[in-house]
Amino acid sequence: MKYSYVTHLICPKCKSEYSTKEKHQLCSCGSPLLVEYDWAALKKVMQPEDLAARESTLWRYHEMLPVEQPENVVSQGEGMAPLLAMPSLGRDMNIKQLYMKDEGLIPTGTFKARGAAVGVSKAKELGVEEFAMPTNGNAGAAWALYGAKAGITSTIVMPQDAPKITRNETALSGANLYLVNGLISDAGKIVKEAVEKFNLYDASTLKEPYRIEGKKTMGLEIAEQLGWKMPDVILYPTGGGVGLIGIHKALKELRKLGWVSGRLPRLVAVQSSGCAPIVKAWKEKKSESQFWEESDTIAFGINVPKAIGDFLVLDAIYETNGCAVAVDDEWMLREQQNVARMEGSFICPEGAAVFAAIRKLRQENWIRENETVVALNTGAGIKYPDTVEIDVEVLEKDSSLKRI
Repeated sequence: MKYSYVTHLICPKCKSEYSTKEKHQLCSCGSPLLVEYDWAALKKVMQPEDLAARESTLWRYHEMLPVEQPENVVSQGEGMAPLLAMPSLGRDMNIKQLYMKDEGLIPTGTFKARGAAVGVSKAKELGVEEFAMPTNGNAGAAWALYGAKAGITSTIVMPQDAPKITRNETALSGANLYLVNGLISDAGKIVKEAVEKFNLYDASTLKEPYRIEGKKTMGLEIAEQLGWKMPDVILYPTGGGVGLIGIHKALKELRKLGWVSGRLPRLVAVQSSGCAPIVKAWKEKKSESQFWEESDTIAFGINVPKAIGDFLVLDAIYETNGCAVAVDDEWMLREQQNVARMEGSFICPEGAAVFAAIRKLRQENWIRENETVVALNTGAGIKYPDTVEIDVEVLEKDSSLKRI
C-alpha cells in the first residue's frame, strides 16, 4: 500500500486539474482547488477494521490525506477529539441523541490545528520556506506553531482586537506578527500584497488546497466514532467555512469507499446575527454571498464578512437539505453557560453559537426529538477569557463561608 492515494488537484468550477507535486494556490479561474484521490484503488486494499491498531491522531487516515511521504508529517498529536454525549443538555432541549465533538482538546486548543498539521506538512513536502496568512487569531497561532516545528518561517496578520492568547501564541512561535486596525478582510488585503511583493506561499483560507484536508478529518472521525453510521444532523460554526466544506467532503469520500451508506447528514452553517453572509445567501437561495458590512460579534472566529469558499459552503447545505442559522451574541453567552452548568464543558463562543442554533431549530421542529445530532465545538473556552464577565465576592482573611 502507498502512504497516500492522492492523485491531483481539481477546480470545482472549471474542472481544471493540477499536480500535487508543485505549489499551487487558486485555480486560474479564481476558484479554490480541491484534492482528489484514487478511491477505486484504495477501496481494494483498505477496510475500516484496518484503523483499529493505528495511532489516535488524524494521521490514522494517511491514505486519504495529501502528504505522500511519512517523513514530511509535522504532528503535535492532533486529532481524535472525543465525541461526547450531552444527556443533560439533550433532555433540556428534548433531543435524545445529542453529541458534542470537542475540538478544544486538541493542540493549540482549537480545530485549527487540524488544518495546520496537514497544510504545513504538505508545505514542507513542497519545499515552502515561508508562508503568509491573515487570521482572526486561532488559525494564525496554529500555523505559526506548526510552522516553527517544521522549520518554516511564517508571517501572520490579524485584527488588533484578536484574542490576546492567540496573539501571544503567534508571537512566541517566532512568527512575523502584525496587527491591523480592522477586520480579517483588511488583514487579507495586506497579506495579498505581501504575497505578490515577496513571493510568499499564501496560506490564506482556501488559497492553498490542503488546509481543508486536515479539517475533513473531523468528518472521518465522527463517522468512525459512531460506528460508521452517519448522524442525522451536523452543525458547524461558520466563518470561512472550511470545516463544514471538509466534513461534507469527508462523508462523500467515505461513501465512495463504501464505508458509510444512506443519506448524508443535514449540514447546518451557524453564524452570528452580527455577521451572517451565508445565512442571508441561503435564505435568498443564492450560490454565493455578499460582503457583510460592519460585522460585529463576540464569536471572533466567525467574524468573516465574505468567505472565498462561500459557494462550497452553500453547495454543502443545499446538497444535504441543510440550512443556515444566525443567532444573537446574547443567545451564545446563555448557551455557553448552559453547557458549562449542565455538562461541565467550558466551550468557545463559536461552539456556544452552535448550541443556541440547536435549541432554536428544535423549537421549530426542524430538528426532531429522535434524531442523532452532532454539534461541533471548535475551541476551548479558556482561549477567550474576556468573553465571560462575573462578579465574585471577595472574602477577608478572617471571614467564614455562609450557606446560600
